[in-house]
Amino acid sequence: MGIVAGLDSAPDFTRIVVCDADTGTVLRQGYAPHPVEGPEGGGRPSDVDPQTWLLSLGEAAGGGLLEGVQAIGVSAQAHAIVPVDAQGGTVRPALVGSDKRAQVAAADLIDALGGREAWAQAVGSVPQAAQPVTKLRWLARTEPEAAARTAVLLQAHDWLVWQLLGRPVRRTTDRGGASGTGYWSAATGGYRPDLVELALGHQAMLPEVIGPAEAAGTTPEGLLISAGTGETMAAAFGLGIGLGDAVVSLGASGSVMAVHPEALVDQTGMITSLADATGMHLPVVTTQNAVRALRGTAELLGVPDLESLSELAMKSTPGAHGLVLLPYLEGERTPNLPHTAGTLAGLRRESMKPEHLARAAFEGMLCGLADALDVLRARGVDVRRVFLLGAAAELPAVQAAAPSLFGAQVVVPQPADYAAIGAARQAAWALGASQGTLDPRTPPAWQGAVAQVLEPGEELAVGQAVRQQFVSVREQTHPGALRM
Repeated sequence: MGIVAGLDSAPDFTRIVVCDADTGTVLRQGYAPHPVEGPEGGGRPSDVDPQTWLLSLGEAAGGGLLEGVQAIGVSAQAHAIVPVDAQGGTVRPALVGSDKRAQVAAADLIDALGGREAWAQAVGSVPQAAQPVTKLRWLARTEPEAAARTAVLLQAHDWLVWQLLGRPVRRTTDRGGASGTGYWSAATGGYRPDLVELALGHQAMLPEVIGPAEAAGTTPEGLLISAGTGETMAAAFGLGIGLGDAVVSLGASGSVMAVHPEALVDQTGMITSLADATGMHLPVVTTQNAVRALRGTAELLGVPDLESLSELAMKSTPGAHGLVLLPYLEGERTPNLPHTAGTLAGLRRESMKPEHLARAAFEGMLCGLADALDVLRARGVDVRRVFLLGAAAELPAVQAAAPSLFGAQVVVPQPADYAAIGAARQAAWALGASQGTLDPRTPPAWQGAVAQVLEPGEELAVGQAVRQQFVSVREQTHPGALRM
């Protein structure tokens, strides 16, 4: 078929991979940071001029990187919203990231529709500060003139695709990206314009949602541009996950998502119902505390880094001599305990050693994520294999405990640009479908991620006993908090 490219416009950089369209082998790569200065005091700005994404893209594609490429797929950061006026200009800088300014707006929207259950029923998610629908509410309340001028709503990948195609009249998106907006339902496959009006104060034009293998268009030079998608969906597609697979991401907070054939409507709002880039669904459950619990424990014990904490934990044994850490240091989302604190239980003279507390921190973090996995399993999601992502996935203490606590095979992929690879795979699919060489219902079969595979093996029974110890303490401390 030839060669295709995948472009990932992340919050801080643009990465481009050029791949063989048949096998997915990465042939060339490009990279450029975004020319963005953070606000005073550091941290990522909540307002970004989208032109910086184009500048970064141009730099990453320099040196003839895209020579011979027949199709491009675009992945971009989730939740970034670009308000566009009737003439196609940006009304104001894009609103990106987890925007703390919008926390009050999220609460406003939840109340305005009649509560969390009403939102879960409407679009499969409850408004959070990061979501586009919430940012629109903030815009309407804080910058009413800008809100009034907003005629078209585009997410980051929609805007980039539109720019690559020369700003045509037709504007498109994909179901994966649309499912994260808060005004498109994965269950019905349709927009809720009334929710846009509820948030923004008036209607706005929304991009057409096209199929996973459809092309958004072709550039004047004949380069096919696929639908594009959000970073989460692109990474899942690049990893090659399918039914029976879940992805556990270890950041400061944690997330668990799995592939499922249908949208899950969860009245409690614990499950966010996203769509993927293939026609399937990606139910997601998040935890407020993951690696932050490890970092806090390392500081408490006076060890310099997570590698040292892992080394210390490996000197203990499963169950940490009865120590159990409920790692709810910043409150918790799963279970929904926003105002609680962490709990350390099982203190006895023999358990009061640094290695046992280190072990309890790793087990507590992983048991919290296992709770999130169980929320999905309780709704009929099949989880036989867990992909473990994030730098902490490489730690020996994580790898030793995760398979038996999750009760599944654990796959630790080698670090790679999975979102860019997923975007390239989408481009290959759209190219093949347009040429009649690929079925629009079946994505190209690319080689999977190079990974380390860990089995629960003989440790399964021990791990499940540790898990039960955690559940008992959670139930004693917060009775009935995790209803599934």
